[in-house]
Amino acid sequence: MNAAATAVPSSPHVMNTYGRLPIAMSHGRGCRVWDVNGKEYLDALAGIAVNTLGHAHPKLVPALQDQVAKLIHSSNYYHVPNQEVLARMLVERSGMTNVFFCSSGLEANEAALKLARKYGHDKGIERPEIVVYEKAFHGRSIATLSATGNPKVQAGFGPLVEGFIRVPLNDIEALKKATVGNPNVVAVFFETIQGEGGVNPMRAQYLQDVRALCDAQDWLLMIDEVQCGMGRTGKWFAHQWAGIQPDVMPLAKGLGSGVPIGAVVAGPKAANIFQPGNHGTTFGGNPLAMRAGVETIRIMEEEGLLENAATVGAHLRGRLEAALLGKPGVKDIRGQGLMIGIELDKPCGVITQRAADAGLLLSVTADSVIRLVPPLIMTTAEADEVCAILLPIIAAFLAENT
Repeated sequence: MNAAATAVPSSPHVMNTYGRLPIAMSHGRGCRVWDVNGKEYLDALAGIAVNTLGHAHPKLVPALQDQVAKLIHSSNYYHVPNQEVLARMLVERSGMTNVFFCSSGLEANEAALKLARKYGHDKGIERPEIVVYEKAFHGRSIATLSATGNPKVQAGFGPLVEGFIRVPLNDIEALKKATVGNPNVVAVFFETIQGEGGVNPMRAQYLQDVRALCDAQDWLLMIDEVQCGMGRTGKWFAHQWAGIQPDVMPLAKGLGSGVPIGAVVAGPKAANIFQPGNHGTTFGGNPLAMRAGVETIRIMEEEGLLENAATVGAHLRGRLEAALLGKPGVKDIRGQGLMIGIELDKPCGVITQRAADAGLLLSVTADSVIRLVPPLIMTTAEADEVCAILLPIIAAFLAENT
C-alpha cells in the first residue's frame, strides 16, 4: 500500500465543528464498513441511528438508483406523489392524522415548536410556554438549542429563546408543580428515550401520566422520536410500548436509511394548525427522500426488522449485562431494542477511538455513556462480535488509574 493510501485523513478547508476520529470511510455492506485504507469495521453506530438497513442494502440501492435517474428534486409548488404514499404509511403505523416533511431532525423539532406556539396563539395565549426536560437534546438551531437541556452545548449562544419550562425526567409531581396555575403552558415536549443525553428512557407509567395530564389541561403532547423511533426499540415508535399516542411526533434519522429526511406527524389536535404560509421547506419532501422513506418502511416490514431489533437488542443487552452489571465502575446498562447505553462512573470518550482501533464503531455520549445504535439488520452473531470487541476494551479502561 503506498504512502498516500495510508495517510491520516484531514479536512483543512472544512469548518472545524467536529472532534473527528482520523478515519475516512470508503464503502460499506450490511453492518460492515471499510475506510479508505482498507481497514474493516463492525458498525454499531449506524451513522448515529441513521442507517436502518445498514450499508448498500440490495433492495434499497436499486430503488434509489431508479429514483435518481427519474427525479431528485422538484418543489413543493407541486404535488410529490410519494409524499402521500409515505405520509399514509406513517399515519397507518402511528394511528395519527397527517405529516409535514422536512430534511432533518432539527427541522422536525423546530416545526413542532412552531406548532405548539401557533396552537397557543390560536387559543389566545400571547406568550406560549412549552415544558422541556433536563438532559434533553432536540437540535442546534437557536430554538431547539433553547429546548435542549445541556448547558455545555448552549454555552456561547445566548440569549436563548424564551418560553421553556424545564423539569426532571420521570417525575410527574415535578411536572405538575412546575406548571400549576400557569395559563401559558401549551405543550410538553420530550424524547421517549433520550439519545444524546445518555440513553435515558421515560418510564411507561410516566408516559401514561403525562398523556393524561395533557388531556386534562388541553396541552399538546409532543414526543421527539428522531433517534428512538423507526423501529429501533422493536416497535415503530418507542412511545408505543406505553400504549399512548402523541399529538405531535418529530421523526428523522432512520426514516430514510441515510438519505436526509425529517417528518412531523400530527394527531387530530395538531393536524390543522399549520395552514399555507405558516411553514415550509425547500428540500423537504423531495422525490429522492420520499422514495427512500417508502422503501425503508417496505423493506423493514418484508425483512421483519422490528422483531429483529427487539430480539437482537435483547440478546446484546443480555450479554452486556451478564458481563458488566455489578462490576466496579459500571453504573448502569439501559435502553431498549437496538438502542443501548452503558454508563460508566467516569468520562470514557477515549473508548470511541479504542473501539475504532479494534474495528468497532460506536459513540460516547453524555461524557460517560457508551452508546450502541447499530443498523436494525444486525444479527445475533454480529451482536456477539460487538461484545467480543467491546468488553475487553471496557475492562481495560476500568482497570486504569485516573
